Amino acid sequence: MSRVLALILAGGEHPALSVLTAERAEAAVPFAGKYRIIDFTLSNCINSGITNVGVLTQYRPRSLQEHIGVGKPWDLDRRIGGVHILHPYVGTGMSWQKGNADALRANVDFMSEQPEEHVLVLAGDHVYMMDYRPMIQAHLASQRDVTIAVQTVGSHEVQRFGIVTTDLNGTVTNFAEKPAQSVSKRASMGIYLFRKQCLIDLLNAGTHENIGRDIMPALIRQTPVQTYDFAGYWADVGTVQAYYEASMALLSDNPALELNNPEWVIHTKSAEMPAAEMSVGAVIRNSMVCDGSRIGGTVSGSLIGPGVVIPAGTTVIDSIILPDVILAPGCTITRAIIDKGTTVGSNCRIGHAAPAVANSAVPDLLHSGLTLVGMRNVVPSNTTLGANVLVAPRVDAVTWARSDTYPDGSAVGLR
Repeated sequence: MSRVLALILAGGEHPALSVLTAERAEAAVPFAGKYRIIDFTLSNCINSGITNVGVLTQYRPRSLQEHIGVGKPWDLDRRIGGVHILHPYVGTGMSWQKGNADALRANVDFMSEQPEEHVLVLAGDHVYMMDYRPMIQAHLASQRDVTIAVQTVGSHEVQRFGIVTTDLNGTVTNFAEKPAQSVSKRASMGIYLFRKQCLIDLLNAGTHENIGRDIMPALIRQTPVQTYDFAGYWADVGTVQAYYEASMALLSDNPALELNNPEWVIHTKSAEMPAAEMSVGAVIRNSMVCDGSRIGGTVSGSLIGPGVVIPAGTTVIDSIILPDVILAPGCTITRAIIDKGTTVGSNCRIGHAAPAVANSAVPDLLHSGLTLVGMRNVVPSNTTLGANVLVAPRVDAVTWARSDTYPDGSAVGLR
């Protein structure tokens, strides 16, 4: 039996992913066509021999729970161990969970009941392939209470992460949560390995709400905390731009994230769909096309999810089309992300490649020229959406009827 219990934090709200998380948790957002983001962390666990996994939910958990189910795709449907969906609750003397540390605190009773001696705390919103066993071995050998996985990032990225400073022995001397600037470029990956009793004592002794902001700075003053350097691919896809860039990187000739690695399979819940269908006249260049898709038009530099329909006369360029999207003939989709279950009428123009003004509602999120269409929309025929346009999920017909042209930077259906 593994000596490690894994707890996956999958409950926070993620406004930086905009409409992609309007109706689902970030961990449940589709990625690389057929997968969900949490598939990578769950697969890392089972591939590393960790068979007791808790998934802590809170924000809009239905899609995530339906996807995970009893854990069968990851071989986690077990009598002993397996996957546990840990829902938030309000109990005696407890309020609603306010952060990831608070979420862990609410599940101290679950941790205490598990036989494992150590707890691996993981984020459910990162994309990476990592064998946790070397980190576990280093942690056990050091006999320290806590080990943090770190990776070097660029100087322009330090404000997105918890930044770790260490001495020559690898002992953490400072932990700064999302600093404006930092000499150190070693970022916490959101992967923390605790001696279980140490974590329980920490949670019971205080009211800390956040691991990086509250627990880590206090902890390094109390006990030696070591780092574990991970050199492989790892991406925090918690912003629209990061999500788009990580997705597009999969289309390179030698992607850093190798999904075809037979020695490290990423498991997922797969729909029973036929093979993708390419009609006579279809043109597909440098793209990823999933099962159940029917392609008759032109697809270039794009990721096409399961069950997508792209008929003859429609062109998709540098875009991410999530599952079950249906495009009508005569459309041109450029640098766009179209969410699940959306139908786009004939002769629509969505996005373009020219420079554009930032989105009027969320200029910090949409400024690079992407256009986002939320899930389960019915975009009327002959509609034009410029670049940096944001469309809320399920926009009603009355709102769509107000205009057929939305210039660069528009917001449609936001409340």
